[in-house]
Amino acid sequence: MIQKNKRFTKHFSILLLLIVVLFFINISLGSVTIPLKDLVNSIFGGEVTKESWKTIIINFRVPKAITAVLVGSGLSICGLLMQTLFRNPLAGPFVLGISSGASLGVALLILGASVFGGVFVSLTYSSWALAIASFAGAALVLFAVLIAAKTVRNTMSILIIGLMFGSLTSAIISVLAYFSEAAQIQQYMFWSFGSLGNLSWNEIGVFASIYFVGIASVFTIIKPLNSFLLGEHYAKSLGMNVKKVRLIILIITSLLTGVITAFSGPIAFIGLAVPHIAKMIFNSSNHKILIPASAILGGIILLICDIIAQLPTSEFTLPINAITSLFGAPIVIWLLVRKKKIYV
Repeated sequence: MIQKNKRFTKHFSILLLLIVVLFFINISLGSVTIPLKDLVNSIFGGEVTKESWKTIIINFRVPKAITAVLVGSGLSICGLLMQTLFRNPLAGPFVLGISSGASLGVALLILGASVFGGVFVSLTYSSWALAIASFAGAALVLFAVLIAAKTVRNTMSILIIGLMFGSLTSAIISVLAYFSEAAQIQQYMFWSFGSLGNLSWNEIGVFASIYFVGIASVFTIIKPLNSFLLGEHYAKSLGMNVKKVRLIILIITSLLTGVITAFSGPIAFIGLAVPHIAKMIFNSSNHKILIPASAILGGIILLICDIIAQLPTSEFTLPINAITSLFGAPIVIWLLVRKKKIYV
């Protein structure tokens, strides 16, 4: 046990050091080259050669890096919760249809502008309007999923209902797109690519507040999550209120997924793959270890993806959604082939 704890401590120390290093690498990259000394002084309040460099660091690069850490860690924890609840290695944070609901909210705002016009057109250029529309769509699907969770007894039925909600919202979005103009469709497509760099400090404050409420709630259900690993019947035999815990897991996942999609758009791969990577590295199924491990690894991987997406020394930024899949999927395939085992 002591040896295992030492191994966990070593792994966590390496990951924490890595996320700090990647954070600083991330904020050092961009279309404007800023010397390391000015970079450090900008963050810690020292003198900077050019005031514009400080503005770029504080108002653009640091918020983007913080967003990457919050989004990566949040999606990873959501993926872990879903894989544990459904005991399905292919479950991710979007299986409940929450992300699809958020996409529907944004589609109604952006694509609906072609139909309703007027005030809708002006609202589509407001980041707050997009975030509110996205969160409202996610909340609508969450409400429907919670009603289903109270009605059905089988957890797998909730998974199927979530997938059906996803298909339904996708169909509505397709109909809206069919009747929309090319400019609106393009704007919606850009949103669907995902973005980490559009948040102000005020938006990050709102995002982080909801995020920390969700993360703090996860740590209160560690024991029930461990019980779910052996199935609902085993959890019931331990005296656990399965329906109540299942409801709490669904609310936490929906809250985190909804706010992440609202502020950064739908970002693929992270929630599905990172929990598996965490289980492989730590060789543990204990959620006391896996929750912080998944959070740190999610932040690390999304920071790496964002570094790649920035195309260092280039003024162009690739869609973060494409990079997460292009960079991440081969790594997971390699790990699974190498280990010859998939973890649930």
